[in-house]
Amino acid sequence: MQPLNILYQDEHLVAVHKPSGLLVHRSALARGETEFLLQRMRDQLGKRVYPVHRLDRPTSGVMVFGLSSEAAALLSEGFSERQVEKRYLAVVRGKAPEQERLDYPLREEDGTRPKAEMPAMPAMTDIRRLDSVELPVQVDRYPVARYSLVEARPLTGRRHQIRRHLSRRGYPIIGDAKHGKSVHNRFFAEQMAAPRLLLAATYLAFDHPLLDKRIQLSCAVDETMKNLFEQFGWQGHLPLDSVRTPPIATPSALQAL
Repeated sequence: MQPLNILYQDEHLVAVHKPSGLLVHRSALARGETEFLLQRMRDQLGKRVYPVHRLDRPTSGVMVFGLSSEAAALLSEGFSERQVEKRYLAVVRGKAPEQERLDYPLREEDGTRPKAEMPAMPAMTDIRRLDSVELPVQVDRYPVARYSLVEARPLTGRRHQIRRHLSRRGYPIIGDAKHGKSVHNRFFAEQMAAPRLLLAATYLAFDHPLLDKRIQLSCAVDETMKNLFEQFGWQGHLPLDSVRTPPIATPSALQAL
């Protein structure tokens, strides 16, 4: 088994590239599963790790864990108070808008009650079309098929927020079995060697809770998405693994007044 790609580590926290298809931890939905990110991290590092935020099973990309329960609690606070900047790359059906803020309220999906009984919660995602492609093939009812590369920045943290917002706007993410369109998912799986949800968490930035620096993490996409980008001529948008740790900007006395 390939070791996980550690993007950053210090004495308080660790950041890793979560592969698509890997569950983060055991849950009621994980019956019969034997492999979890938490367990693999623990085995690889030789120490316990503590989850701070979540990524859906089919989503790949950067995830942060605390190396102590105290560090995890402080990190979780920053995540829940939205002091974190997140960016995702998604391949969607259609020619997405150049730039738009999606703010459809979303009902929580916790699996315990019918969705219709759940309250609609405010949700906000900024999207930007980075590139697009037109393929001379009939996938659906049109003689050509258009797809876009979208950067999504969620400003709230609702469950499946990016997937649901893009689908609601009419640009479902390729490979999304629940919110997408099966004919396009099948085309990518069978003809483009891309049988996964084409959504990756490629950037995460937050203030370190115990050290006086900001952590800025960029995460490369996996081979499946990289090959697809190359086929579509989107190589210029491929992110690279990188870490920057600038000092946290301290407001001046004048700004504080």
